[in-house]
Amino acid sequence: MKNTMKSVVLVTGLLARAALWVAGVGLVAMTALIAAQVFWRYILNDSIIWTEPASVMIMGWFIFLGAAVGIREGYHLSFDVMLYLVPERVKLILYSISDTAVAGFGIGMIWFGWQLAAKTAANKLPGLGISGAFDFAPLVAGGILVVLFSIERVARRAAGLPTARFGEDAVEQ
Repeated sequence: MKNTMKSVVLVTGLLARAALWVAGVGLVAMTALIAAQVFWRYILNDSIIWTEPASVMIMGWFIFLGAAVGIREGYHLSFDVMLYLVPERVKLILYSISDTAVAGFGIGMIWFGWQLAAKTAANKLPGLGISGAFDFAPLVAGGILVVLFSIERVARRAAGLPTARFGEDAVEQ
């Protein structure tokens, strides 16, 4: 199981790296669009109508993809004070409970994001001319990654592999 899990860790590591690259490119693209909008508005006294909705959509992508990678790497918020007082075995159980709760939140992101996308699919986004469902695609994609990475963390712990979490060492990739 440990060797299989190491292969899974490599694949999810590549997926996380790809998500982080997409998020980084999105951040740069959003910054460029906002800069162009400011230039057009204040220097050329005109406006590009599609930059604001496009920037907001791109922001959704880099927020949710980056958050999912943060969960995989153990950077999400947690309350660690009690962990100083409990034995190592209890810590591992509490980490797994936390990761399971995070996976449940990811399932909620998928479920409700999909419902929102379905309800807005017939609407057209002004300025972009695309379906309103695209506004909620990052929520669904981020939720899928949150669930995947949370399950990976629990499985890594079950296989005896460390995870990147406060007080734990990360697996070398």
